[in-house]
Amino acid sequence: MGTLLSSHGFSLFLLWTFTLYGLCLSFSPIDNYLINSGASLDSVVDNRRFISDSSNSPDSHLSSGRTFSLCAGTLLPGLPQIYHTARVFNSPSKYVFNVKDPGTHMVRLHFHRFNSSRLDLGNSRFHVLVNGLVALTNFSGGDFVNPKVIEYLLYVNSEKVEIRFVPAKKSNFAFVNAIEVISAPKDLVLETAQYVNGDKIEEFQGLNKQAFETMYRVTVGGPKVTPFNDSLWRTWIPDDEYLKSSEGSNKVYFGGRIKYQDGGASREVGPDNVYDSARLIRSKNASIPNVNLTWEFPVSEDYKYLVRMHFCDIASISLGLLYFNVYVNEHLAYKDLDLSDVTNYMLASPFYADFVVDAGRSGVITVSVGPSSKSMGYTVDAILNGVEIMKMNNSVYSLDGKVPAELIMKCWPRRTLGILLPLIALACLLLSLSAIVHRRKSNAELFPWSKLPTDIHEISPKQAKLQLSNIVT
Repeated sequence: MGTLLSSHGFSLFLLWTFTLYGLCLSFSPIDNYLINSGASLDSVVDNRRFISDSSNSPDSHLSSGRTFSLCAGTLLPGLPQIYHTARVFNSPSKYVFNVKDPGTHMVRLHFHRFNSSRLDLGNSRFHVLVNGLVALTNFSGGDFVNPKVIEYLLYVNSEKVEIRFVPAKKSNFAFVNAIEVISAPKDLVLETAQYVNGDKIEEFQGLNKQAFETMYRVTVGGPKVTPFNDSLWRTWIPDDEYLKSSEGSNKVYFGGRIKYQDGGASREVGPDNVYDSARLIRSKNASIPNVNLTWEFPVSEDYKYLVRMHFCDIASISLGLLYFNVYVNEHLAYKDLDLSDVTNYMLASPFYADFVVDAGRSGVITVSVGPSSKSMGYTVDAILNGVEIMKMNNSVYSLDGKVPAELIMKCWPRRTLGILLPLIALACLLLSLSAIVHRRKSNAELFPWSKLPTDIHEISPKQAKLQLSNIVT
């Protein structure tokens, strides 16, 4: 009995040690801003503290004069506290965050249209700009059932990150529940990728300088991965909804240690819980299955997309047995992929491949894996562990439409200017009247015999408007 207790205690000690070791190795971003919008108090979600943005907080980062806080009318069981409050904007407003670590940053915007007797968040309609990037246009905040988290990755070479919320019209308003601005690991987005242009494979340069919106983040063959189990606090959803057909595939789970290597996929690129599960094609005899595994993802047209595919050989019994082909949009993107070769001949070592593709008019991106001419019988003939699909900014630096940020800001009706022009006109009129009266009085005293002019030159409304505009500028 004493030996049993001792073994149990030793197991708990090992579990505590490995947990502490994992925490020590976890990513710690230099820029790490977590904002609880509209709340008067901080909130903790997944061991992360979201700071109140109230005016009394020194860390509010909010720059606006026409905002107010909104609270949910009822408690929302099962939802984190950050979704119980919101910051509402009646005019263009912004959050400003100082940047200490230039480079790729992750920006996450949290929205939840909860019920409130004070305001119907369903009537919101607004645009969101991030450092000149058009992130959202005519957005209404998602649905009433589940919170919506939208993640962006963008290259920041300035001293600040500015997130602007712009109501679509004077009668509309904007809102947000929480904001994350985090400096990303340097290896998260590299400089180059493979551009799959039909049957041609070309090198795509400057990938790390693009802006991205995460459209899909999928773990293949495994359960949902929550932010608590991801060193970058991401969510990975199961692939079942996107798998075209499961015929000929098998799920596999791995209970050993994922072996990350320098220069390869890091834990920040993909967590253990993604690489320790997969779907695969396996030969049960000497013949090679004539089947591919295919996943389909609906996307918006007229954009390029970054397709990142994650691989980890957790199923082969030996090195050098797994060869397969990778397809993107039905085009051969990687021929005879040998995971043993690309991982320096180590099993259970992760690898990922980046492909840039055009969405085309189909509105669907497909990814597939299948046996190659080098595949062998009685072995694994294809494997996939995870997929990420990210929309890339277009030529006007937008992820949502063809209107640049400059025009969006110009379209907003500037109330201050509308009030300022009449005030300036009135001031000019009073100054003109005062000058005329003063001049008449002076002329009467100095030249009593002179007649007052009767043909005063009138200024046209067009000329007056021109003069007023010159005064304003």
